[in-house]
Amino acid sequence: MTAAANETEAKLLAADWSGADVEDYFALLKPRVMSLVVFTALVGMVAAPSSVHPAVAVISLIAIAAGAGAAGALNMWFDADIDGLMRRTRRRPIPAGRMSRAEGFAFGIVLAAFAVAILGLAANWLAAGLLAFTIFFYVVIYTAWLKRFTAQNIVIGGAAGALPPVIGWAAVTGNVALEPLIYFLIVFMWTPPHFWALALFSRDDYAAAGVPMLPNVAGDVATRRHVLAYSAMLAPIGVLPFVLGYAGPIYGVAALLLGVEFVRRAFILWRRGDADNNAAAKRLFGYSILYLFGLFSVRLVELGLPGPFGG
Repeated sequence: MTAAANETEAKLLAADWSGADVEDYFALLKPRVMSLVVFTALVGMVAAPSSVHPAVAVISLIAIAAGAGAAGALNMWFDADIDGLMRRTRRRPIPAGRMSRAEGFAFGIVLAAFAVAILGLAANWLAAGLLAFTIFFYVVIYTAWLKRFTAQNIVIGGAAGALPPVIGWAAVTGNVALEPLIYFLIVFMWTPPHFWALALFSRDDYAAAGVPMLPNVAGDVATRRHVLAYSAMLAPIGVLPFVLGYAGPIYGVAALLLGVEFVRRAFILWRRGDADNNAAAKRLFGYSILYLFGLFSVRLVELGLPGPFGG
């Protein structure tokens, strides 16, 4: 065991139930990830052909946010050992020793049960079941299995982060249709190039923790090629809501332009190679966040527009 691993283990053993404060619990929820979950779920709800009472919609979004936070907390509970070995994550509450693993686990489990129960009672049990499956998939399938054992972890595991639009739609309608599945597909295909860009400039962190991310297993050249391939597939998928008649022309033009820019940046990353790998990867990573928020923001705005410009 390395010195860093010994230090991490010591912090985990020394942590007690009294050191955590409100900020630590909030950090345990992974608020940036939660914001993406809530936003895409909101688009799924607004795009649904049915309507619900505003109170039900708000409670449903709170439940979905709580479910995402629970998944984040349980992820940090399970990954505390490897989080302590990476610069990007070592200051999280559990590896930093401000909270015990047992405390993080208890918080995550209680919050998950609360979120699923509230969504089922406020909206319907299909949406609650999808939320429960999402939490299970993220914690058990991705965190406990895929993340540590295969370089394709983020490809398969991305399904968990792609389900919120479907959950939002189901909370309103009580069913699942093609349109929210298209939104699922967009987020699902977006996830690999987004995280592989991160992995390219964080490869040393993942190597130190023994996480088999693609750059550490297949190398930078193969990773850049994968990023370009997935970006090229994502761009036309992003336009599908317009092509299939769900979205209007404003969305169609925005999705086309955003997708072309995504591919352009992925091509620059692929072409420049090792000479400018970190800078190009960081730029693509930053743009990928803008792409997804931009795409869903335009769709949300368009849903409120009248006439031929509405969706």
